[in-house]
Amino acid sequence: MATKMTGMERRPETLGSSTFPGATFPRRDHWQIIAVLIAALVCLVGAGDAPAASKSPVRKVKYGAIAMDRETRAVGYSYDFLLSRDAKREALKQCGSDTCEVMVAFRSACGVIAEGKNKLWTATGATRQEAQAKVLRRCGKNCPVLAWACTR
Repeated sequence: MATKMTGMERRPETLGSSTFPGATFPRRDHWQIIAVLIAALVCLVGAGDAPAASKSPVRKVKYGAIAMDRETRAVGYSYDFLLSRDAKREALKQCGSDTCEVMVAFRSACGVIAEGKNKLWTATGATRQEAQAKVLRRCGKNCPVLAWACTR
């Protein structure tokens, strides 16, 4: 049974497209309310994450290096520098010879130099023990460790 519309009743707005024929949507002013509620929810969720992120400790990256003179076996090392370049310069300075060269550089880790048969071996690791284990695996168990250094 069809009812006659007098024009006083409010009809929902319809989308007159072929994609959604006869689909009904909320009134226009409802979209504004929905948009405000969504924006408020996004702000609340975002504000909740901010303090947690600021509480986590920020670990600064520290650099170190070991330099050595291959002939005299003079050694220089550095650790806890903010720039890799500065760590390498300090290691060369500590070595004290014009023929010193940076043998190993590391970042928030440890470095080791060991001496094998006619060859120097280097390795890095998260700890001194890890770096030494790596260098001894490559070089052999009888290789003496000449120098090591770690960042804090």
